[in-house]
Amino acid sequence: MQPDLRALLADLTSGDEARAESAVPGLAALGEAALPGLLELLRTPDRDRRWWATRALAALGGDGAISALVRALQDPESEIRQCAALGLRHQPVAGAVHALCAALNDPDRLTARLAGDALIAVGPRATPDLIELIAQAGPAAKIEAVRALAGIGDQRAIPALYSLLDDPSALVQHWAEEALERMGVGMVYFKP
Repeated sequence: MQPDLRALLADLTSGDEARAESAVPGLAALGEAALPGLLELLRTPDRDRRWWATRALAALGGDGAISALVRALQDPESEIRQCAALGLRHQPVAGAVHALCAALNDPDRLTARLAGDALIAVGPRATPDLIELIAQAGPAAKIEAVRALAGIGDQRAIPALYSLLDDPSALVQHWAEEALERMGVGMVYFKP
């Protein structure tokens, strides 16, 4: 391991938040060379080390980092799942859509919300998976999926959104109406 990488990983895992945060840009600058050390940290039982590894992976970018962030969406600690979802929000890729859709079911609602934000960032490439999800999702995940569709604004979702206008959940109805309005297909009322 090169000296700069060793020093940066030591700073990242020092327990000093300012020192750890200052190590993140240096690790990102090292690119792929930093990946093995960060992946090793991601496998440790220490929650703080896993969180900082996730934080650094979010700044790193690249296929290996994205794959690690997708795996981190299943970490037992909600703070790490949140960090992974936020990282994927800042590096939107279609390859993360399936895992992000699954994260809409996360028992931690902040993680689910951040996963929805990441899906919005992915954009129209997430639309088919979100449409499929709303057909079978539980209430909380359905709300986040419809919110994501509203944020994306892909017209392919219009039929699915219209079908949700009578959903038992007022929040699902709200986001479906919001999505349709944003797309310029709001409700049209006819006088009898």
